[in-house]
Amino acid sequence: MKANKIYVGNCIERLTEIESNSVDLVYFDPPFFTQKTHSLVTRDDSKKYEFRDSWNSLDDYLELIESCLFECNRILKDTGSVFLHCDKIASHYIRVSLDKVFGMKNFRSEIIWSYKRWSNSKKGLLNSHQNIYFYSKTKNFKFNQYYTDYAPTTNLDQILQDRQKTSKGKSVYKTDENGKVVLGKEKKGVPLSDTWEIPYLNPKAKERVGYPTQKPVLLLNQIIKIVTDKGDLVVDPFCGSGTTCVAAKSMDRYFIGIDTSQDAVHLANHRLEEMIITDSALLKKGSKSYIEKTEYDTALLKSIDALPVQRNSGIDGFLKKHFQEKPVPVKIQSDYETLNDAIEKLERACIGKEYNLKIIIQTRKETIGNRLFELISDIRIIKSDKLIIEEMKEEITMHTKGV
Repeated sequence: MKANKIYVGNCIERLTEIESNSVDLVYFDPPFFTQKTHSLVTRDDSKKYEFRDSWNSLDDYLELIESCLFECNRILKDTGSVFLHCDKIASHYIRVSLDKVFGMKNFRSEIIWSYKRWSNSKKGLLNSHQNIYFYSKTKNFKFNQYYTDYAPTTNLDQILQDRQKTSKGKSVYKTDENGKVVLGKEKKGVPLSDTWEIPYLNPKAKERVGYPTQKPVLLLNQIIKIVTDKGDLVVDPFCGSGTTCVAAKSMDRYFIGIDTSQDAVHLANHRLEEMIITDSALLKKGSKSYIEKTEYDTALLKSIDALPVQRNSGIDGFLKKHFQEKPVPVKIQSDYETLNDAIEKLERACIGKEYNLKIIIQTRKETIGNRLFELISDIRIIKSDKLIIEEMKEEITMHTKGV
């Protein structure tokens, strides 16, 4: 079977065509035993992609998984690894199948892919992660160590000091014969952990193609880089829209994709031609880069039980509780903003949305002449605690002076 190609067909049958001990990485994202048919329409409504994830029994499902795993074990090099993507529905059964085929001793990690979700229509905890099981074929598996930054709370000066065990097994800082602390070797950071916070594909991301359960290329990049090198061969027996193949190509790896759907294979080949990969601003900049509210603004919003809104010049927050079944937007008057300006910005931000209540938090006193005219608005103005105290102090001062 030639590399750098995606094949239509049954994954088991196609895998038998791959030479034994020739593959460096097998990643697959099989059906999750949801007992549903998954479908999604492209953004321009030009095409509907779907696949069936319904099974006569759990045994039938696991037979497919195990048959695929046996072939994966055969085609992998002794230095190779398999990554199986699943979720909470059948992950415990799949783990047993992996132990059966690859052996418990070759289990390496259970990776938790964590991502943010925006709603939860079902009773219970919000589901915001999936599992990826990492097994190697032998103990001599290829692994490239990567490091992440230390947490802001880490005392680096302590990290850079050597430690040693006392006779009682307690860890203490190592000192020389003069009692001086022994400094340790150069540190590269924190080794990559088994919890990966990689954003799910944004609905508007250019990378998104309208295929159900499409995974981000960034997730596959991370898997590929830790267990393969340039020129290695990556195989995906359930390649779907071709994310694994796109990631492999972008990293100068050879690839083989397999899927039963002709539509999926056509889509995957199209993606391989375009090679559109979405960067994550969240990963590049960090989540804190999205926070624009000052501690004072956040405290003000919290004092009225409101949730903060970032990156919106007209609305700073929304009350947690609706008023007359509609959200309540809140704006905080800024230090360099007149009350008229604040009202105008909030009104503009609310155009086309029929809110029954809108609130401005006034933070500074309006001096005579500031408001040459008053905008006609139904916005309710409340004064901040700070402004109330300032006005109270001013009133007491004037009363004391007998004004």
